[in-house]
Amino acid sequence: MIRSGAAILVTGGAGYIGAHTCKALYEAGLNPIVYDNLSNGHRAAVRWGELVVADIRDCFALRSAMINFSVAGVINFAGLIEVARSIERPDLFYDINVAGLACVLEAMHEAEVPRIVFSSSAAIYGQPRANSKVSLLKETAAKSPISTYGDTKLTGERMIAAFSAAFGLSGVALRYFNAAGADEAGLIGEAHEPETHLIPLAIKAALGLGGPLTIFGADFPTPDGSCIRDYVHVADLASAHVAALNFPLAAGGFEAMNLGTGTGTSVFEVIAAIDSAVGRPTPYSIGRRRNGDPARLVAASERATRKLGWRPTHSSISEIVRSAVAWHRAPAYGAEGRDKAGLADSRGTA
Repeated sequence: MIRSGAAILVTGGAGYIGAHTCKALYEAGLNPIVYDNLSNGHRAAVRWGELVVADIRDCFALRSAMINFSVAGVINFAGLIEVARSIERPDLFYDINVAGLACVLEAMHEAEVPRIVFSSSAAIYGQPRANSKVSLLKETAAKSPISTYGDTKLTGERMIAAFSAAFGLSGVALRYFNAAGADEAGLIGEAHEPETHLIPLAIKAALGLGGPLTIFGADFPTPDGSCIRDYVHVADLASAHVAALNFPLAAGGFEAMNLGTGTGTSVFEVIAAIDSAVGRPTPYSIGRRRNGDPARLVAASERATRKLGWRPTHSSISEIVRSAVAWHRAPAYGAEGRDKAGLADSRGTA
């Protein structure tokens, strides 16, 4: 068990999910140490714990941080996340997401840090069978990524399992589907640059902060023709990462778990929720389908419930949208305030 007050190194801790997890760690009596190069993260999001400004590929800096802060565990969020860009620039994604994780694991081995919690993704599953009634995706489903991003996440899981078996580490990979929403207190929220996620893009369109939303395809085999996804509130994801730190797992062990609600929400249903929250229609146009977009991706999360005691309690689409709208109406920080000291063209945080 990780003792109260122990230091937890959070790579990518100045990013969206990372910052929410740092808050959850602090509230759980732990000491988050944010390790981020601030290329995509936000200095203003670092409100809980100290900040180490360094790159995930700097093995010496990682090892030094782990030793200097007597780190008891690592939560790894750092990496590039844009699916389309991963296809255009596989070199960057393998360098940062794979080589960077290798540095984290090497530093953990040398600093004798026993536990890593890894930010994985439903992208490892690839394209489910072409059937809108397909059952919920379980952890045992076939892994066949259709993007470089998904492949780097699957490779990361395999690396963690191999390092754990060889060096006596232990790792938990959390495969989540669509992170959404914002901190209830309005202190932190989703501020990617560029933004590629549906909910913030739709909210910006509804609030007049951006152009009309483009819906990529309305001819899918779903009830309303739009894609169906499993949206999980970022606060629920954060609580799962904290729980995974103390999941009883022997040295050399590795476990992967889905994080989702088991309920799918279509693009048009998301837009309807935003219309209601904002009080006016969201302007949008219908575009062509994107290559590789599955019609439906919804998670089976019984394993996380059984092993972590985790249940999403903030993940109704109305609560997700309400918190996100409040954040976008009065953001505490955003792209305009991003620290550009890092190499924003090649590095990023989740």
